[in-house]
Amino acid sequence: MALSTFDIDALRWDQSTFMGRLKHFFNITDWRTALLPDAKLDEAKILVDSCRAGTVPPGTTEEQLHYAKKLYDSAFHPDTGDRMNLIGRMSFQVPGGMAITGFMLQFYRTVPAVVFWQWVNQSFNALVNYTNRNAASPITPSQIGVAYVTATTTALATAVGLNLYTKRAPPLVARWVPFAAVAAANCVNIPMMRQQEILGGIAVTDENGNKLGHSRRAAAKGITQVVVSRVTMAAPGMIILPIVMQRLERYKFMQRITFLHGPLQVMMVGVFLVFMVPAACSLFPQRCSMAVSNLEPELRNAIISQYGEGVHCVYFNKGL
Repeated sequence: MALSTFDIDALRWDQSTFMGRLKHFFNITDWRTALLPDAKLDEAKILVDSCRAGTVPPGTTEEQLHYAKKLYDSAFHPDTGDRMNLIGRMSFQVPGGMAITGFMLQFYRTVPAVVFWQWVNQSFNALVNYTNRNAASPITPSQIGVAYVTATTTALATAVGLNLYTKRAPPLVARWVPFAAVAAANCVNIPMMRQQEILGGIAVTDENGNKLGHSRRAAAKGITQVVVSRVTMAAPGMIILPIVMQRLERYKFMQRITFLHGPLQVMMVGVFLVFMVPAACSLFPQRCSMAVSNLEPELRNAIISQYGEGVHCVYFNKGL
């Protein structure tokens, strides 16, 4: 195949199946790409743009094009093409998430520690949510501030309230408080950070990418799927790891190395996240769809009046 006609935007794996999406997200959430310098990422973007324009540099191999697209997808926003900040990228979820989650699970006993690590986690989540929003629906600085404060308050209230409530509960229950706080905050943080999409609707297109309008129902569907994915991403590590640690701490050798419990949990969370980040991102297609019959009446009628029965589904980027 002539590389001048190579379709670099054609997905290598079938996105209609979970396994196809899993392979795709294992590829673009590879934490090693977060270690690459911006210059390397910019080179990948130039190569991708050149391929799209049909001017592939001589001597370029198909494998080099696939790798350039991997770096492009991991670091550049799908809507704007702008390079995303490092901390907000999904490829940074493993190194960033493992450190924060590990310390949340380790320092759960005192209120000051709970407050600090929940605040750090929500600050991290707010940046990730903003970075991976649907960029076709802009959000103002004041809306970002309200979303951040609301989500952080929710996380702190949940964590501190449950922390006090579980003082008389079995020790394992107290270890699960961080997960309850994270889940509750995600249910607030993501919708609040993407409130503009809920209020004004998300841009929807036909299967060929032609814009058809904005839909609030499509936004609600996409954001709900993102919330489910984020909670799923955190669940195995934050539910299973406390059980593992509680059993390990019964052994005398573990009681002699309490200073290593934190780093140990960080590493174990990292193992979970290496698999759970791509698995959670794969739960739902990135290019989400909705039947025209399920859209708001005004948008549905506008589409039917313009296209008749020719458009059955609309498509939109649900974000991550």
